[in-house]
Amino acid sequence: MIDPITLEVLRETFVSIVREMRVTLVRTAYSSILYEGEDFSCVLIDGHAQIVAMSKGQDHPLHIVPIGWSMRAVREKFGDDIHPGDIFLHNDPYTGGTHLNDVAMIFPLFAPGENGAAELFVFPVVRAHWGDVGGMSPGSLSGGATEIFQEGVRIPPIRIMDRGRPNDAALELIFANMRGLRERQGDFQAMIGTCRKAAERIEALAARYGAATVREAMAELMDRAEARMRHAIGELPDGTYVYEAHLESGRERLEPLTVRAQLIVAGDAITVDLTGTSPQTAGPTNVGPAMAPTGAFTIIKSFLDPGSDVNSGAFRPLTVITPPGTIVNANLPAPCGGMVEVKYCVETAVMGALGQALGGRVTGDLKGGGNHCYVGGPDPRTGETFIFYEYPAGGTGAHADGDGNNSVRTWTESDMTTLQPIEAVEQLYPVRVESTSLREDSGGPGRWRGGLGLRREVRIRTAGSSLSVLAEKAVLPPFGVSGGASGATNHFWVRRGDRAIEPSPLPGKVGGFPIEPEDVVVMDSSGGGGFGDALTRDLDAVAADLAEGYVTPAAAEAIYGVVLRDGVIDAEASARRRATLNEERRRIRLVAVPDLDTERGRAIRLDAGTVARLGVGAGAVIELVNPAGAPLRAWVESVVPGDGRVAHVPPVALRMLALAEGALVEIRAVHSGTLGGPARR
Repeated sequence: MIDPITLEVLRETFVSIVREMRVTLVRTAYSSILYEGEDFSCVLIDGHAQIVAMSKGQDHPLHIVPIGWSMRAVREKFGDDIHPGDIFLHNDPYTGGTHLNDVAMIFPLFAPGENGAAELFVFPVVRAHWGDVGGMSPGSLSGGATEIFQEGVRIPPIRIMDRGRPNDAALELIFANMRGLRERQGDFQAMIGTCRKAAERIEALAARYGAATVREAMAELMDRAEARMRHAIGELPDGTYVYEAHLESGRERLEPLTVRAQLIVAGDAITVDLTGTSPQTAGPTNVGPAMAPTGAFTIIKSFLDPGSDVNSGAFRPLTVITPPGTIVNANLPAPCGGMVEVKYCVETAVMGALGQALGGRVTGDLKGGGNHCYVGGPDPRTGETFIFYEYPAGGTGAHADGDGNNSVRTWTESDMTTLQPIEAVEQLYPVRVESTSLREDSGGPGRWRGGLGLRREVRIRTAGSSLSVLAEKAVLPPFGVSGGASGATNHFWVRRGDRAIEPSPLPGKVGGFPIEPEDVVVMDSSGGGGFGDALTRDLDAVAADLAEGYVTPAAAEAIYGVVLRDGVIDAEASARRRATLNEERRRIRLVAVPDLDTERGRAIRLDAGTVARLGVGAGAVIELVNPAGAPLRAWVESVVPGDGRVAHVPPVALRMLALAEGALVEIRAVHSGTLGGPARR
């Protein structure tokens, strides 16, 4: 058995190697999305497709966890025909990739096994976002894609280095179908250099401690991670917990997609069953088989065992069922550009279900995904295609102990940057950044406020360019929890002179919208959801928000019930205002009926009086407020006469809210049912 000191030294060395890989790639990459945005991840993996080590807090789970699927795809295709000096590429979503822009480089290493023969050892893998992989629009990601062939070059597991010799024909074919040849080839070489540097470190480690000791350490670290996770799961009450979350699909109008998660806790194991999730769609909001398990694992690990290492051992107590042909396990030719968005929706659904097992311990909802915003076109300075890619962060959700954070990457992401630096943007592209600021009143109100989103305005200085956007939370905002309210929606739009132009009928889904010279692309990112009742927020906290400009005086009075007199909070007037606002809240009584959508549970039937007070109609989205957990959003299936202040819901809706028949709950309008919708904050 390995001694504990050697085990700890090897554990830290594994992580150190991964961190050095990150530094190497940042310093050698050609595209700003890598050296500024750090949209890549590094990992050590073994010959059994198990994750050995990643850099926790820096590497992105959505890049790393699917590496196991990528490695298995390589083994299935090549079997034992893998040799020292081989290098493989892979980006195919249907066999373990994420979306086509994320290209994985697998760099196998060998060491003597028990019988002395060379066997696959621990080796480095990099998955990096390439700024363009071909497809229908510059940057490849587009809200207008209807099949994966429009999103770029699919790379099945392919050997691009054969025993040290490059496969020039394959590389020429790949790069000939991508924009920005210099960046693509430069990033490819940077990834090779990163893997080679890591290989040197691994080989030195094996030479010092012996391959057998290194293998023993890996096995022990995985067993420990598994034991920790099983212990944490064992503390949960056994049972079945159900929740669902929604995505924005459609072209001319909102046609929501649903991710339905049934979380089954049994002893020291969890099964997440996504049966009941929407069928795959013709839009880009789909994923392959690796992403839903990644999302489920990210949430369960974060809530139950956040402090320990991330390796494949921690995944062992988790089973995730992803029905084929759905948006969480799509088949060819479904486009998969929106994989971040689907993965986040899975996380939301799993968090809502897990929160029931944790007695309402949840956080406000997040910004929704990658917020991919591309402007591309001919660069008059070089004659080549420029691709300006921005991915604005938003506010994080509030939690039981404090406010969310303003305009940072979310806690389910890696240590990517919030935005590209202005200096880098203006040096590389024919654009000018007009302003970057926090977005006032965008954080979801609550006892604890959601973090603020941001606004960036970018003037396009050249002709012939186009805008593509792939984002969520542009219609359905990030929800608040335990009585908290939603943050502002994402909003990506164009200002042309003094006119505001919406680039597509469905916000967040834009494909190749023509940009004129001097147009300003405005990126408004969403705020995080709030936690707790906004009318209970401490007056001093509201005063601090006002002083910082996070909340306007109008919102302070209308939402938080805080009254100002000559710029100073009037405590007595505020108490009266809060009492009035509480009385004015719209509340309804829940009645379960069997004839509504019991499969997904998102239909609701309201009376005419309630609909009138909410200002909505049939097809609208409403929210049933959960006082101790995540809310339930539902679509108004029909309106019946009367004013009984009663809502008919399917029985599963009561389970999702953990409420009894006849419960009185607050109801809020989320979306009116038309794309004029509620005003954006």
